Amino acid sequence: MKVVLQRVRSAAVVVDTQVVGEIGPGYLLLVGIAAGDDEATVHRLATEVAKARLMPDAQGKMGVNLQDAGGEALAVSQFTLLADFAKGNRPSFNGAAKPELAKPLFDRFVQELGMLLGRPVPTGVFGADMAVSLVNDGPVTVVLE
Repeated sequence: MKVVLQRVRSAAVVVDTQVVGEIGPGYLLLVGIAAGDDEATVHRLATEVAKARLMPDAQGKMGVNLQDAGGEALAVSQFTLLADFAKGNRPSFNGAAKPELAKPLFDRFVQELGMLLGRPVPTGVFGADMAVSLVNDGPVTVVLE
């Protein structure tokens, strides 16, 4: 599992001209579920995201977690995070979990993160062609695996 976490001032995801998820200040999470991931992996990464102290404290330094900062999270499933270019210029996605395995794990990640944050986590639409917009804050971008 791979999560690209971007601290944002705002973010939104659009499917077929409809906004399906949007947030104000917080984290945009691009989530790739790998073959072999399980609920333990999901739990560990949801906990890491919730505990990550990347929001600014009173001095403007990274020192506050998302919940304490009153921030939001927007999660977008993105299997392309698991692209492998080892055999040439065209990526292989063999390392990504099949959709029938990935969707329940992605949904579980969103559910667990929401419980840890004490608020719902909006999402994109699993498997859809999405337009994701964001206003990066910092910029702060980290990769969790």
